[in-house]
Amino acid sequence: MVTLLLRSLRPSRNLPRSLRLAVDVPRRSRSHGTRLLYPDHIPTTSLQKMLLAAGSAGMALYNPYRHDMVAVLGETTGYCTLKFLRDQMKKDPEGAQILQERPRISLSTLDLSKLQSLPEGSLGREYLRFLDVNRVSPDTRAPTRFVDDEELAYVIQRYREVHDMLHTLLGMPTNMLGEIVVKWFEAVQTGLPMCILGALFGPIRLRAQNLQVLFSELIPWAIQNGRRAPCVLNLYYERRWEQPLTALREELGISPPPKHMQGLA
Repeated sequence: MVTLLLRSLRPSRNLPRSLRLAVDVPRRSRSHGTRLLYPDHIPTTSLQKMLLAAGSAGMALYNPYRHDMVAVLGETTGYCTLKFLRDQMKKDPEGAQILQERPRISLSTLDLSKLQSLPEGSLGREYLRFLDVNRVSPDTRAPTRFVDDEELAYVIQRYREVHDMLHTLLGMPTNMLGEIVVKWFEAVQTGLPMCILGALFGPIRLRAQNLQVLFSELIPWAIQNGRRAPCVLNLYYERRWEQPLTALREELGISPPPKHMQGLA
């Protein structure tokens, strides 16, 4: 359902008539002069957001690696929470500077050779190692489309682009267990409905052995660190590449990852 609805926000002559009617409103609005708030913005009605949220939630639960569905879910359910996070950033000097300068994390903005030249154990070097070991790229983060506020659209984009930074900070790999632990940390930190759903329903895919470790050790660890750390969206990571990862963890009150998880990220 959600895939069809997403397609309908582009040329939609091949879709069922009911879905074409459901998505005609934003396209008619564009033709009547509705201003797009940012380059990838797709205006949607409240009903369309509800349909997108329900469909993307189902798809994300069925396949947690459907990052496009996770992105849609975050955008269509997180408006109030994003406003709270934005206000938190505005109250913090470093966060306010991020909102003003709008830095982006992508292969086009990262100086990979500089990160490679940094000392072992620095944030930049460890972040680059995380990308290499897990074979992930910062360019895989989908652009924001369904948030009807330009500043909030940047906030959720920033959240997505620092997600791998949180993996690095927490020492968590990108396997299912590691992703669930990070989601618990993010749920406590941000309160985003998408993160809460991922934290609650992600464990259903784990084996019994991993479930025992998750509930007895990893979730309490993630919750404790999420509560203790200041808002991680207020960190201007790009200006902290040289900072030792251990020093940054101490600054944030993040304890080292459990021993059996160390070295996996």
